Amino acid sequence: MNKSELIDAMAAKSGMKKNDTAAALDAFIEAVGEALKQGDQVTLVGFGTFLVREREARTGRNPRTGATIEIAASRLPSFKAGKGLKDAVN
Repeated sequence: MNKSELIDAMAAKSGMKKNDTAAALDAFIEAVGEALKQGDQVTLVGFGTFLVREREARTGRNPRTGATIEIAASRLPSFKAGKGLKDAVN
């Protein structure tokens, strides 16, 4: 399902206009992104939690040359599914 298909499905279930649904989805995505940028996590009970995970710096290898390289530490957005979503899938 891509973004436009998601908007169509949300509009059909909510009875909202597609333009309003698209604006609501864009606002949700922006709000989650801003919260993650600030280091917060977003928890939707029954659905899941959006959070930021820290990856430590590590040593890797260039697959082409075999040379050792240093990979910098990074912050990664992550999603942890909640019980309700896990149960719905299984």
